[in-house]
Order: sequence, then structure tokens, then C-alpha cells
Amino acid sequence: MTTDSKSNDLRDVTAAVARCYSTWGERYYNDYYGPGASYPPIHCDLVASLLNRHGACRVIDAGCGPASMLRHLAVPSRELYGFDLTPEMIEEARRVLVPLGVPAGRLWVGSVLEPAAYVAPSEAFKPYDSAVCIGVLPHLPEDQDLTLIDNLYAAVRPGGLVIVEGRNELFSLFTLNRYSHEFFVEKLMSPEHLRQNAAGEERKLEQVLSNLKAMFRTDIPPVRKGYEDEPGYDEVLSRLHNPILLGKQFEARGFLKVKILFYHFHCLPPMFGSEVPDLFRRESLAMEANPEDWRGYFMASAFIIAAERP
Repeated sequence: MTTDSKSNDLRDVTAAVARCYSTWGERYYNDYYGPGASYPPIHCDLVASLLNRHGACRVIDAGCGPASMLRHLAVPSRELYGFDLTPEMIEEARRVLVPLGVPAGRLWVGSVLEPAAYVAPSEAFKPYDSAVCIGVLPHLPEDQDLTLIDNLYAAVRPGGLVIVEGRNELFSLFTLNRYSHEFFVEKLMSPEHLRQNAAGEERKLEQVLSNLKAMFRTDIPPVRKGYEDEPGYDEVLSRLHNPILLGKQFEARGFLKVKILFYHFHCLPPMFGSEVPDLFRRESLAMEANPEDWRGYFMASAFIIAAERP
């Protein structure tokens, strides 16, 4: 693929993601963080505790959305900054944060893939104590992951803390649904390689692959659609990440003290949650007490990488 083709593909992805979120400004917080959310926003307390322990006073949220995370981090001793790809999200972020004492000029439109976006338009650059990036990584093409990591590294001071959230690809081994089937086929197996080497067993192989698919509920979860005529979350690029491999990428780019912290635990595969709803919620929340629980690699749908710049 040529450089021009990659640039065009990135622009297409970026435009689709911005359009997906364009009608979501006011709804997003309520859907995922508010009282009506299907699961409490456990990660807000997790991020806040990391910042508090680190003594971070100057914090930027790269891809801040409608200030979903920033509004939970607003304390008098902390300077908050944020930018997002979608103008409608920044409008909502300003509506929420300005009454909390955050100047409107500290919230702006920008892309996490552009180094210049990490500088407030009205201010000279000064390194941050911490950079937070929540809900952004899934929407980046795979070849842009390192660009994001490098930009976050450059945005913080020596000793600064970077916090990045990802959707846990290994959770697919526990869900028993279409994500599981995709993980088996795309990450663990190589059907095309097997087909090329079947040597007379082609029909039997196809039956094996069909039987394997039948072992999973590939009809769930439903594909999330947009509210109006915009594409929904599952209709734009929305990748999963292997926490082990992502942690190694942070280490390879020079970060120290790389930690993997899990959240949004599921005590049972999610398809069974509605059958014992009280037990499912109670025991899942109990698991949140230890974000370093090794079971999080498989039973938590999301994780955070916390790492320090040397």
C-alpha cells in the first residue's frame, strides 16, 4: 500500500469515527457513565487513584469526548486540559467543565495522532504531569498504535504518568460469542493455511470449521447502530487489544513501570448475566476490588495501561 493510500484510509477512518460520535455528545456520558449506565464507570475511580498517587496536578485527556473522565477528575488543585476529534464532543465538554472552573480555551478540537494537538491553542507548550487516553485506542488503525504511544510519551514530563485504556481482546476467550469465534479464527488459527495443506481432506476441514463456528453464539452481541443516519460504534473501526502485547509496545517505546490494570469484570460469560442478574452484578462488582487479578486477562472486558516516562 502506498503512502497516499494509507493517508486516504486514515482520513476515511477518522471521518467515520467523528461522524459516529457527532450525535452522541449529550448522550454518551449518560450511556456509559451516568445513573442509567448498564454498569458503573469503575475506571473513573481507578484513573483518579492513579493520578492521586502520582501527585499529577497538570493533566491532559487526549480524546476527552464530552469530558466523561475529566469531570470526575476536577479538583481545585488540578489543571485540566482536553481535546477531541469531534467538535460536538468539545461543545459538550465546555458546557460541563467551564462551570467547574476549567477555562474554555483548555478544551479544543484535535487528533491524538497529531503532536501539535497536545498543545492548547491559547498557550505555549508545557509538559503535563499525566496524559490520559480513554476510549480512543479502539478507533485507531493498527499501524497508528505506536504513533499514539509516542505522542503521549512526548506530552508528559520526565517521570510523567501515561494512562491508556483498551478493550481486552483476551476476554473473547471467555465470552463464547461471535468475538470468541473471530478470535479463534483470526488470531489462533489460520484457516487459509489449513486449506492450502488439507491434501485431500478439504471437505472434512470445512466441516470441522463449520462445527467450530456452531460451538459459539455468533449471533450475539448485536451490532451497535447509530442514533440517526450516522454509523454506530460497531460500524466504524473499533478494535480489541491484547493487553500483553500492548504492554510490551509501551516498554519498547521506552516507558518504565508498565502496569496492566483490569476493569469491567464478568463473573460469568455475559450472555448468562440476564439469567441471574442480581448475582451477576454483585459478584462482578466484587471482582473489581483487585484490578491486578490475573483472571482479568480473561474475565474483564477492558484494561488500563499505566506507565511512566523515564
